[in-house]
Amino acid sequence: MAVSSTPTRPEIPAAPAARAPRRPRGEGQWALGHREPLNPNERIKKDDDPLNVRARIENIYAHRGFASIDPQDLRGRFRWWGLYTQRKAGIDGGRTAVLEPHELEDEFFMLRVRVDGGQLNLAQLRVIADISREFARDTADVTDRQNIQFHWIRVEDMPEIWRRLEAVGLQTTEACGDCPRIVLGSPVAGVAEAELLDPTPAIDEIVSRYVGDKQFSNLPRKFKTSISWLVDTPYEANDIAFLGVDHPEHGPGFDVWVGGGLSTNPMLAQRLGVWVPLAEVPDVWAGVVGIFRDYGYRRLRNRARLKFLVADWGVAKFREVLEKEYLGRTLLDGPAPELPSKPVDHIGVHRQRDGRNYVGAAPVVGRVSGGQLAELAEVVEAHGSDRVRLTPYQKLLVLDVAPERTESLVAALRRLGLEARPSAWRRGTMACTGIEFCKLAIVETKARGEELVARLEERLRDFDADISIHLNGCPNACARTQVADIGLKGQLVVGPDGRQVEGFQVHLGGGLGMAQGQTAGFGRKLRGLKTTAAELPEYVERLARRYLAGRTEGETFANWVIRVDEEELR
Repeated sequence: MAVSSTPTRPEIPAAPAARAPRRPRGEGQWALGHREPLNPNERIKKDDDPLNVRARIENIYAHRGFASIDPQDLRGRFRWWGLYTQRKAGIDGGRTAVLEPHELEDEFFMLRVRVDGGQLNLAQLRVIADISREFARDTADVTDRQNIQFHWIRVEDMPEIWRRLEAVGLQTTEACGDCPRIVLGSPVAGVAEAELLDPTPAIDEIVSRYVGDKQFSNLPRKFKTSISWLVDTPYEANDIAFLGVDHPEHGPGFDVWVGGGLSTNPMLAQRLGVWVPLAEVPDVWAGVVGIFRDYGYRRLRNRARLKFLVADWGVAKFREVLEKEYLGRTLLDGPAPELPSKPVDHIGVHRQRDGRNYVGAAPVVGRVSGGQLAELAEVVEAHGSDRVRLTPYQKLLVLDVAPERTESLVAALRRLGLEARPSAWRRGTMACTGIEFCKLAIVETKARGEELVARLEERLRDFDADISIHLNGCPNACARTQVADIGLKGQLVVGPDGRQVEGFQVHLGGGLGMAQGQTAGFGRKLRGLKTTAAELPEYVERLARRYLAGRTEGETFANWVIRVDEEELR
């Protein structure tokens, strides 16, 4: 048979039929008609408003005990009343991500008490001290959100704890959960010489009108607020912040920032460019919360914070929606706030506008006890004051001290372990709850922070610069890791013997725009820059000594970090 020498051409496959363009996947935005829950958290909130769980706590769980608690209440709705199960003792950080919730949790709770604006009177302080000693094994940490945080709380004791707190005007309502959290405020609101407008009435109105109101009890995620005339709160790390500004035509009011938040996807808040008078702050606040409720992303929890919506929309669209759909009016354009010459933390002795003094004192990494707080109340009363304030930096202030009594108060605070003239290290170090109590943590933080401060005070007591050190037990940045001079994110690292041990990933040179000349940013994260927990004090000391030796005149630590070679930072 003859064979053709002409090669055969391969068959060309038919072109695939054109597909219809894929519809964008819904993000669970209520305003766009996506009301069906897209994850278990959203289902829990739809099945029953979390605020309703208080009745079950008081009427059922407090009588029948921990074992009677419905799992959806326990790990979901309890948070709306400030309650988280705390970590079971003895579970190391390597098992944090692999154990089921019921394996990690103890039958005790961490309880947050709202102290909006950080404002406490002595009656409230004494009740907190009493609850700490009677129900919380003497724990009462000062958090960087101006909360008081108890541990070892039993569900059986919650009705009595609520009764005592509410009798003096305190509450745990929406201290946690997908709702409006505590409102940060200046601890010297109403007394600071530099303050032109006291925002306390706006904070009070927001809390009284909206905290516990079911119109805002189901948000996509938590919602954090800061309202202060002074630049003394971490305003750029909040979902919404109102910062004092003096308009050239309309006088004192507030500049508005939206979309801040840290955690694993840090973003800084952005200016809306508006000026808001004090009387309109609550309405503007409610409008922004309404946008978050209605347009916020509810499909993925890790994209549900307001910052993602602001990043996608941009501030121009966000302002337009706020004005047209939620306020029904155009907001006035406004100037940017004027930053102070240096950051403000209120530690030490300062003059009030009425001629009296306030005194700011530092516990170590926010750790205090009920016993300390009870003694503090006695000391404050003996020095003629009835007002104590908490700061967003885990510190305490005493207001209204007569000039002639100030040094006596400073000495009395020192005897309580509260230092009004602290070292730079005690002043600048914060720590989250850590593995001692937190189910998300990987490493210990509070004890490590205390050890670090003690070591640095011993070796570098006369250190003459301000360096902030923030220790966090996991990536969630509750201690604002990314905006510290030295941010320490807890993780397991390989120790000298090749085994995994507790340690930290190091972030360097981060900060917020808290003073003139400061550029807000998340600092420098060098590849492979980690330290074991045991080696942490030595590393920080080495870094601090290099900074002292190599800085130029007036150069901040953050600027030095940006300038020097990587090897200087290791």
